Amino acid sequence: MRADARKNRDHLLEVAETVVAEEGAGASLRDIARRAGVGLGTAQRHFPTREALLEALLRTGFDRLAERADALQESGSSGDALAVWLREFVDCAAAYQGVIASMVAAIEDPDSALHASCVAMKAAGARLLVRAQDDGAARADLDGTDLYALAGALAWTRDQPALASRADHLFTVVADAILTDRSPGR
Repeated sequence: MRADARKNRDHLLEVAETVVAEEGAGASLRDIARRAGVGLGTAQRHFPTREALLEALLRTGFDRLAERADALQESGSSGDALAVWLREFVDCAAAYQGVIASMVAAIEDPDSALHASCVAMKAAGARLLVRAQDDGAARADLDGTDLYALAGALAWTRDQPALASRADHLFTVVADAILTDRSPGR
């Protein structure tokens, strides 16, 4: 890719991050292009649809979460590492209103552009869970799918105006239910 095309693509992703955070997953590609100072045709050359742009935006965050999980594998407390990653997962997924449905659909659809990133992120979280379970720091009756579902539910909660004020409290409740080495509310 030419340097100017790469610059336009990166700028579109930066602007999209802001616009999608403000307006949610239904943000218009036309509005994103306008705010990025490029024409709709330029935006569509990089991202033919709004969904393609959203997938590229989310893939970046999900790939970072997978890398973060790998780094947390080396940290001291497996329970703390899992709790940190779970919080970061929820923050990432909740940053863009309305993306939870896309994440859940992508994990089941091998043809989705987000599929590989979602699978890698889910597997990374599962490795942290297994480490915590091996150390006796997490419930043994959970697996990576359960962790992914719980994290998605927590992110969805933050996405709901009527429930958003309860999101931190519910995160603590869920983390306390997953981790066996935490005192309640920690």
